[in-house]
Amino acid sequence: MKTVNQYLESLRELSPVVYVAGEKVDVLTHPNLKPVVNAVAKTYELAQNPKYEAIMTAKSHLTGEKINRFNHVPRSVEDLERRVDLAILTSQKIGSCNYRCAGCDALSALESITYEMDKELGTNYHQRLINYLKYVQQNDLACSGALTDPKGDRKLRPKEQEDPDMYLHVVEKGDDGIVVRWAKVNQSGSAAVHENIIVPGMTFREGEEEYAVAFAVPSNAKGLIHIMQETPEDAERRLVEDENELGIPKYGVRETFIMVFDDVFIPWDRVFMCGEVKYTRELVLRFASNHRTSSAGCKVGFAEGLIGATYAIADYNGLAKAPNIRTELAQMIYTQELARACALAAALKGWKAESGTYFPNYVLANVAKLASAYGFIELMKNAIDISGGLTVTLPALSNLKSPVGEYLKKYLKGRSGVPAEHRIKMFKFLQTWVAGPHAPGAWHGGGSPMAQLLTLYALTDLESKKRQAMELAGIEEG
Repeated sequence: MKTVNQYLESLRELSPVVYVAGEKVDVLTHPNLKPVVNAVAKTYELAQNPKYEAIMTAKSHLTGEKINRFNHVPRSVEDLERRVDLAILTSQKIGSCNYRCAGCDALSALESITYEMDKELGTNYHQRLINYLKYVQQNDLACSGALTDPKGDRKLRPKEQEDPDMYLHVVEKGDDGIVVRWAKVNQSGSAAVHENIIVPGMTFREGEEEYAVAFAVPSNAKGLIHIMQETPEDAERRLVEDENELGIPKYGVRETFIMVFDDVFIPWDRVFMCGEVKYTRELVLRFASNHRTSSAGCKVGFAEGLIGATYAIADYNGLAKAPNIRTELAQMIYTQELARACALAAALKGWKAESGTYFPNYVLANVAKLASAYGFIELMKNAIDISGGLTVTLPALSNLKSPVGEYLKKYLKGRSGVPAEHRIKMFKFLQTWVAGPHAPGAWHGGGSPMAQLLTLYALTDLESKKRQAMELAGIEEG
């Protein structure tokens, strides 16, 4: 498996096309991209640590070799449980996105769907996928996943759009491969990985075959452009002289990209679906159950830092034992553990597809994502309540070295033994969570809560529940 240095060197060789704030930049050296690279590098570092071997690595069912679990296709309920542990651990250690969950989730979904497509249609997608998966595992590549299309006018189907490019689609087929056009949006870390796994973002219908496409593409493919998000935190990171002034200095906030496909060529051996609209619904469901379970695990890991920082501020303020503070902290712990329980339940109630790949329980996966999304907003609310207004009104840490530094050291110190610097840094850490892009990210990552509610409604047999109620009430159907 790759070391951190080997990952960094491989990314240097790829040199993907990336734009930040209108400027073409280097992925390894630009201040906004360094945290993304650091986060992916951390996944390689953790995989080399014997302490985390059971969580971070797995035995490949294809080669029998030890591989990074991010490149493993779950072959048991225990694998699904370890997948949740993986999400929790990396979120605890990074405090931001690991940028590899979606790629892992997409590969698992495609492994099973291609098997079923080949069985029914006589295609050879599954063998392509297996060959590609071996390539990823043997070279220990980092993969991200891309699902979300720009969509344009949301009330219109893809072919009803004024611009047909609002959904990524095939514009040309040849003997050697396909050409795809337009974009995927909200893609976490796409420029800092080796490969991106592209899957449909919705269920397509007959007549929309050119949009039903799934493939793998290297991050430096000709015609592929990564355009980075821009938030106040991104602008701040470019401006500060010392990154220690930032809330999470090394790993920052989740960074996403718009991936523009300007007529990108994809060879057939990297194409895993091309026009089979019938299978898009189940592919999306399987990807979603994976990603919503892992997303809930990520929130559990994030909550560790958020609860810890909130408790630290209460302690610095001399209020750690105050009854109201203890109650709110207990509520935060409950919220964290509820999300953990739901994610583990989805894994432990998982099911086996025809190919032998395991997936989380569809219903419980959506419940886990809902619990973590609703709960994370509650976590932030309690953190704000306990930490107070200084979370957003605090002067910069650099002031401590200025002529006004002595004033701040005097007036911003906490209880005895807590210097102003500690309080400023912890407030800044909390600011990253409660006054930055994390809230929308927690809400929409893995699909908005409305998507989960609609999925739950579609998956639930309400007539069965009605009959049960009628039986208990003594009402005969007639």
